[in-house]
Amino acid sequence: MSTHAKRERLLLADLLETAGPDAPTLCEGWTTRDLAAHVVVRERRPDAAGGILIKQLAPRLDRVMAEYTDKPYEELIQLIRTGPPRFSPFSLKPVDEMSNIIEFYVHTEDVRRAQPDWSPRELDTVFQDALWSRLERTARLMGRSVPTGLVLRRPDGQTVVAQRGAPVVTVTGEPSELVLFSYGRQSKAKVELDGDEDAIAKLHETKQLGI
Repeated sequence: MSTHAKRERLLLADLLETAGPDAPTLCEGWTTRDLAAHVVVRERRPDAAGGILIKQLAPRLDRVMAEYTDKPYEELIQLIRTGPPRFSPFSLKPVDEMSNIIEFYVHTEDVRRAQPDWSPRELDTVFQDALWSRLERTARLMGRSVPTGLVLRRPDGQTVVAQRGAPVVTVTGEPSELVLFSYGRQSKAKVELDGDEDAIAKLHETKQLGI
């Protein structure tokens, strides 16, 4: 049975192929070529991918990213489709699902929602629940630097605290939209915000959501 991460991987590859190498994305400063190179480096170059989170390793990441960005675009798409090599932890199905379900969903929407004619996807309940399960584990990390208290709320009332503090802003939406909001795509996430007006304005503008 195909996993959610596998489905999103193939959808992302198809979207990148259709869009071409120079299309915009929601990742500031990145075209689709840059985004494709990022996905490949993250999975295939663990010696450099640490620079995504560790500041001291960022120069090496930049060098390796430049190498992959220069590769033929079609090659990058194929590497995304075929997935990581066997020696990679990402090649293990449970690790792939745990680590990539949000990664590929968010980057798929980075391509889709950068287009002027995009519309929300209809996602099944099982996938929404899977996204929520991952968001419950990552919300504190994503919201650790925001300047206000932050609560994420599903329409059914389930909540997770992303940041403690006051005043509190409650963000309500489907898990898929809450994921996008929490990962720094506030302007494109279909959510409702409730709370102090000044706090809401700061939350909309902050670049401190996400990694």
